Amino acid sequence: MMRISVEGKSGGVRVRMRFEQHRRRWLAVRIMLGILTFQGAVVGLWAVLAPHSWYTSFPGFGMQWVAVDGPYNHHLASDVGAFFLALAAVSGFALWRGGSALAQAAGLGWLVFATPHVIYHAFHKPDAMSGVSFTLSLLAAAALLALGAACLLVTPRGPEAPDPRPIEFRFPRRRPTR
Repeated sequence: MMRISVEGKSGGVRVRMRFEQHRRRWLAVRIMLGILTFQGAVVGLWAVLAPHSWYTSFPGFGMQWVAVDGPYNHHLASDVGAFFLALAAVSGFALWRGGSALAQAAGLGWLVFATPHVIYHAFHKPDAMSGVSFTLSLLAAAALLALGAACLLVTPRGPEAPDPRPIEFRFPRRRPTR
């Protein structure tokens, strides 16, 4: 489908044609990549810049999902942050540059991370974690899996068709009558 708009200009008109090919799907992909980029950047920066704070306070809001699951390890906390930053960078690049292959590569990265992460959360409830916190942690991990899978499945195949250049029609100028 194509959307056509005509705008008047002095001495002529400009006709713009815009493809409607998969616009809603591309919008959904951009929103998902934006969410993944933001989430990866926030968690990643927190864990890299303040690993002990991340360990004791993640995800915030008075909950503690990491500290209840074993002793603090600065190296591990920083590596987790770097990993999240790497996924945020790939997702952000896919969002910025566009294109099916980049969006799917970002989705695949999140899917590969989130699958064992969800399995771990589903079968391992720390004794010190409340039922509400456990449920929320499982839902958060599942959301990463769902967003990664959706980036793979929702992204249209092939390149996004660029809109054609506008066409300008000039009207002949009237010559003054004598």
